[in-house]
Amino acid sequence: MILDLERFLAQERPHWQGLEQLLNRLEAGDSLALEEARHLHALYERASADLARLATFAAEPESRRYLESLVARAYAEIHEARTTRTRFRFLHWFLATFPQTFRRHFRAFAVSLGISLLGTVFGSFATVVDPDSRHVTMAFGHDELTPTQRVQREEAEQTGAAIHGQHASFSGQLMTHNTQVSIGTLALGMSWGIGTLILLFYNGVILGAIGTDYVLDGQGSFLAAWILPHGSIELPAIFIAGQAGLVLAHALFGRGSNLSLSRRLRAIAPDLVTLICGVAVLLVYAGIIEAFLSQYHEPVIPYALKITFGLAELIGLISFLTLSGRQSSTVPAKPTEPTR
Repeated sequence: MILDLERFLAQERPHWQGLEQLLNRLEAGDSLALEEARHLHALYERASADLARLATFAAEPESRRYLESLVARAYAEIHEARTTRTRFRFLHWFLATFPQTFRRHFRAFAVSLGISLLGTVFGSFATVVDPDSRHVTMAFGHDELTPTQRVQREEAEQTGAAIHGQHASFSGQLMTHNTQVSIGTLALGMSWGIGTLILLFYNGVILGAIGTDYVLDGQGSFLAAWILPHGSIELPAIFIAGQAGLVLAHALFGRGSNLSLSRRLRAIAPDLVTLICGVAVLLVYAGIIEAFLSQYHEPVIPYALKITFGLAELIGLISFLTLSGRQSSTVPAKPTEPTR
């Protein structure tokens, strides 16, 4: 078959350029998603076939040399394991890999959020119907005082000499506790997700009961100013931990997959590590805000300012999780079959 060289070059050159772009990303230390890696391999095979066809012609030596170099680079990238690839880049991981992983398992996050909201509704309903249920549904000693009594005590303590040390110590305890809860929420995914769902529902019950108790006692503004600055980050972090637990549970069930259990677990292990480590980073930030903003009430810091700050944080977190890393996660279109 006679090859139309000009048409062949015009048809194949875009695929060579696509391969070169992926190789440039790899050589710059970037990582590829699974579909991108498959696309790279397909482009490599296509370029190898093109090189074999082009080698039979004396014409276009420049194109042949370019293609030889491209195929050699692709071969090296596919078959060579380099230690530099294991270099960890925190900013790239947090700003790109973490939100990409979150979006990849968004349905699990939606279930985690839904179960938590269901628990919140239950806790709120129980408090409205039976106020005495607060002794069962509330944690951290919130049932020992009425909301008004607690607000009066908190606002009176703003002038205490030991406030800074107390709040910083309390923040450290919260960081440790919330991280332990998050890891536990993930680990309970090994119970086929049942433990994860129960823990998410229970946390929602506590939140709904406490929130409703404060609102019914006329302390809704205090509660919003108290919870939003750190809670706008802390609560989504707990939901993401639940997301990780449900991803683990889904891998255990193996629905829609022909892989063995061990292979399914190995496949989702990097995503689980990414999610729970991202949760830890968010919780550290929330703990810092807890110490230096959330625990300070009027007259030290106006409630309106704290509420505005918390809402801005929530909007920023939503934007980060939904938009960050999108450019580097773009997957090229699948190549067409090469011309025979």
